[in-house]
Amino acid sequence: MSLQKLFGLELPIIQAPMAGWQDSKLTIAVSNAGALGSLPCALLSVDTMKEELTAIRAATAKPYNVNFFCHTPPTVNVKREQAWRDLLSPYFKEYGIDPQAESAGAQRTPFSEEAADALESFKPAAVSFHFGLPAPDLIARVKSWGSKVLSSATTVEEALWLESRGCDVIIAQGVEAGGHRGIFLSEDLTTQVGTFALLPQIVGAVRVPVIASGGIADAQGVAAALALGAAGVQLGTSYLLCPETKTSAVHRAVLKTPSARHTALTNLFSGRPARGIMNRLMTELGPINAAAPAFPLAAGAIAPLRKKAESEGLGDFSPLWAGQNVSGCREISAAALTRSLIR
Repeated sequence: MSLQKLFGLELPIIQAPMAGWQDSKLTIAVSNAGALGSLPCALLSVDTMKEELTAIRAATAKPYNVNFFCHTPPTVNVKREQAWRDLLSPYFKEYGIDPQAESAGAQRTPFSEEAADALESFKPAAVSFHFGLPAPDLIARVKSWGSKVLSSATTVEEALWLESRGCDVIIAQGVEAGGHRGIFLSEDLTTQVGTFALLPQIVGAVRVPVIASGGIADAQGVAAALALGAAGVQLGTSYLLCPETKTSAVHRAVLKTPSARHTALTNLFSGRPARGIMNRLMTELGPINAAAPAFPLAAGAIAPLRKKAESEGLGDFSPLWAGQNVSGCREISAAALTRSLIR
């Protein structure tokens, strides 16, 4: 079934939820343009989530997606945390920052009963998840509202796992995609393949609709994904320069340079693999470093370095999330960009 039929859309497009890089403004703009706008909630308190959902409901009657993480929060490992700070100590010294100073990075919260309580009155058309799925009782509760459940798969095995647990739509996330990998059955990054290799394999393995995600930035890419059996496409990187996003000035500046074409998977900024533009920290420590604390704890020690560097116009310690194809990034409205994706 096509994305249009599934949600009553005009366009087979999902705007990828970008936690920390957007709010309801982008969701509203994309949904009103005829696609499925998404609201990322992993960084939002329940009260803020309700405010954002209220704003969406006031501005559009169109379908939209609400996105959550469903990781298991880790226990702080004091020894590992200290080793991480020791590794970063030259940077703290360079900026005159106390390496033991209390810092709070982005606190990512998994989907919970409390979030479901707040979400129930809104009954969004779609509720999507990253890093697998929440507990079966929470999935059943979401479905009881009439909402469709979506989640990301980075391998055929993950797609089959999601389908067997009631996922209505699977997002085939190729290795080209920007931001966090949805990988959840393994930590082996050698299992991660490109979108146009992954997509037909998942389409052939499952019975539910499959959405293509990763490296798609224009109408030609959308058409290619649909030709390979996708019910629609999801993309986020191309929206990063739109005025409706919260992309920082530092990040926007880098996206306009040739260096934006050089990206890598890194665990330095959160503790989990995510694709971003190469910067000083990734170059000097290596994009993947075993010293980084478990997701999302790595962000804590990085936060003061990021703040200080960004105040000087530098993205040396910032997660400059972007996919491998930044050619679609344009400083135009989100609505115009969305419509440009269909011939």
